Amino acid sequence: MTDPLTTSDLFRLTCVVPAYNEAAHLASFVCDLAACLNGITPYFEILIIDDGSTDQTAALIKPILADCSARYLALSRNFGKEAALSAGLDYARGDAVILIDGDYQHPLSLLPEMVALWRSGYDMVFGVIANRDHESMLKRLGTHLLYRLLEGDSRFTIPRNAGDFRLLDRRVVNALKSLPERNRFMKGLYAWVGFKSVALPFIPLDRPSGSSSFDFSALKNLAITGVTAFTTLPLRIWSGIGAAISLTSVIYAAYVAIDTVVIGKTVPGWSTLTVGLMFFSGVQLLSIGILGEYLGRIYDEVKQRPLYLIAEDADNSRIGLKPGEKS
Repeated sequence: MTDPLTTSDLFRLTCVVPAYNEAAHLASFVCDLAACLNGITPYFEILIIDDGSTDQTAALIKPILADCSARYLALSRNFGKEAALSAGLDYARGDAVILIDGDYQHPLSLLPEMVALWRSGYDMVFGVIANRDHESMLKRLGTHLLYRLLEGDSRFTIPRNAGDFRLLDRRVVNALKSLPERNRFMKGLYAWVGFKSVALPFIPLDRPSGSSSFDFSALKNLAITGVTAFTTLPLRIWSGIGAAISLTSVIYAAYVAIDTVVIGKTVPGWSTLTVGLMFFSGVQLLSIGILGEYLGRIYDEVKQRPLYLIAEDADNSRIGLKPGEKS
């Protein structure tokens, strides 16, 4: 028989579960998660962030809140996963916070190991996908290019293949909450705040039903947010391209002048002129588009709109106070 927990062994643990149209399996997942957490600490809460679901998520999850020590927060609309995770961090009350998807792809069996690593002194324990063979070639290529771009102009390293499945110490949570930006690329923010971290490899499990709502369009938008939030390399690249084109044009102008004045040839080529104008116009428009992405992000930040809005808060968690602690 194991020894009972002493007061110094007890800690509060929050699990943040973002959900969007996960009615088919979310209730069973929350029950399984509660059973797993109960074996780790009696003081836990499951924080379900409903990111504007349009199915029966709310109706199916509310009856089990009390039995699972869960709290249900419904956002007023779909704000995106990054905003849902931020809402979870804002409302989490645990000494440590675990971020986990509600589709069973993040193994519950790893949670005790995450907590053990945290209690051994790590401030952040993040899951790293050990094998991406289940993903499409296009997604793997896009992910590789994104990380190469971010690594080319960064004073910190964003771990590859690391997602949102992670445990955060309260110090890390408070640091993330202090960051003011609205356009949030959470994978970059986890790395930016630093702290003592360790990777925990895992292989994603199969979803019990349905398919992920995180499609190519969402991946593209997230990648643009990550690039504009954490690197100015695209601007530097196009500045270099502009300088190279300008230098080439100067050299070509000198060649035309010599060819006309010294040799006496006239310059043929309306087609050359047309192709050149089209090419350089395209380069200019592309450059303006890249600059516009950065200006658009600045515009969003200046407006200072809230990252999310809460439409409903049903709190049935029993996280409470630890023995001997005063309110």
